[in-house]
Amino acid sequence: MQAQALALENPLAADFTLSDEKFADLKVTLASHEVRGMTHSHVEAMLEVQGRELLRRMYQDYVDLRRAQEGELGVEGPVVGADGVVRTDLRDSDRGLGSVFGDVRVERVAHHTPGSTSLHPLDAALNLPGDKYSFGVRRRAAIEATRGSFDQARDSIVTTTGSRICKRQVEQLVVRAARDFTAFYDGRAVPEPSVATQLSDLLVITTDGKGVVMRRNSLRPATARAASKEQHKLTRRLSKGEKKNRKRMAQVAAVYTIAPFPREPEDIISELDRREQPTPLAPRPRPERKRVWASLEHEAAAVIGAAFDEARRRDPQRSKTWVALSDGNEEQLWLLEKLAVDNGVRITIVLDLIHVTEYLWKATTVFNREGSPEAEAWVTERVLNVLRGKAVHVAAGIRRSATKRGLAAAARKPADKCADYLLKYAGYLRYHEYLAAGLPISTGVIEGACRHLVKDRMDITGARWDLICAEAVLKLRALRSSGDFDEYWTFHERLEQQRNHAERYANAEIPPMVQPTPPPTRGRRRHLSLVP
Repeated sequence: MQAQALALENPLAADFTLSDEKFADLKVTLASHEVRGMTHSHVEAMLEVQGRELLRRMYQDYVDLRRAQEGELGVEGPVVGADGVVRTDLRDSDRGLGSVFGDVRVERVAHHTPGSTSLHPLDAALNLPGDKYSFGVRRRAAIEATRGSFDQARDSIVTTTGSRICKRQVEQLVVRAARDFTAFYDGRAVPEPSVATQLSDLLVITTDGKGVVMRRNSLRPATARAASKEQHKLTRRLSKGEKKNRKRMAQVAAVYTIAPFPREPEDIISELDRREQPTPLAPRPRPERKRVWASLEHEAAAVIGAAFDEARRRDPQRSKTWVALSDGNEEQLWLLEKLAVDNGVRITIVLDLIHVTEYLWKATTVFNREGSPEAEAWVTERVLNVLRGKAVHVAAGIRRSATKRGLAAAARKPADKCADYLLKYAGYLRYHEYLAAGLPISTGVIEGACRHLVKDRMDITGARWDLICAEAVLKLRALRSSGDFDEYWTFHERLEQQRNHAERYANAEIPPMVQPTPPPTRGRRRHLSLVP
């Protein structure tokens, strides 16, 4: 009864004949003796397929309705192309659209003039893509390709949508889906001062690199030359150690805010001690509005520069404490310092404590048996002193111990290497100051990003990447990891409409379709009454 009432209020609802027929058939099928004897799983599987066909027909009925309205009402004013030519001739045309429900045909009016390309205002009104596949299929391809291989993405699309697509087409859709990544972030508005002040006081920039196995034509020139000179043990796969000159470095960056978390050096030692449950401190603050991304295409300078751009957008008043976390890579440190000067900000660069600890673990093998309790106690004592701001003294003590033992140069090499490291980076090891100010002292966020954003997808067995596809997948994974994918997709569809349609018309303005007059409301008639 409700459906009949709606049909009376809106006569256009009666035009959905294809879907009405399918729905009626489906009801008859479900009520049949044969189906009533099925298990729930068989019915469920049947409805998944037949229900998708019902939705496909409803979609077809809808686009047919839009075509009928176009034929009856048309567009407002003449249709003028970007070339300034008025399209005076009208003719019927159609095109295919692969949707998440299956394939449909879109019939529309072509506005044509001899010697000029045809224009289709209905295509623009519907924001149809330039190729066959709908934005629903494109979105699904973008999401599935970030989860697993392109083969798995294709299988998932075919299984869940019924849309026929091959692996190569999935790759092309993914590349197109990521094309507006840079424009999306460049165009983000600066937060209002009230919003910026709601974020915590520490603004953190952190960066690292992760290698990805590439096809030879996608390697950087120096790496490609080195790879061409190599001799391989096997013909069909790379042996251990042979991937060195097959990788291109993905530069990874993260920007986030976080609340200060003051601690004592002893608190850090307690956290590192796995044998005892550390004394609980105040709840550890979590990163806020974390944005992570990675690029194989761009050099470290461009990626870290973009991190500074993101940080400036979040803190336009320069009211927060800027912190940079690094693992000690010299190029990264130089870029962080240079970009801080270029952007006119004071930034505290903190060297990751875990990297420092690893150097001490290698040095202890000079003085203690590897893996012994004595080796662990030796490392713990020196880590504590480094945390107390005594890195230079620790380095001197390590050298002195090696000298007193009369060790040969080769035997004492790990000790000297550790001491050199502590002395070289002493300016970034003021942990006593960092802890007192509540600054983070480890690069766990960026290391997690390297693993999740890059390794988990790009390093699957047998993967060798083309640069364009790899860059697109990294961008889409970054959008999803940063929680920006839905907002990005809306932005992307808007730009696609501009590129595919608006730019083909005069003044980049799509001629509006004449809107149908809404049917009169069938409500209860109101009567005037006299007020005494």
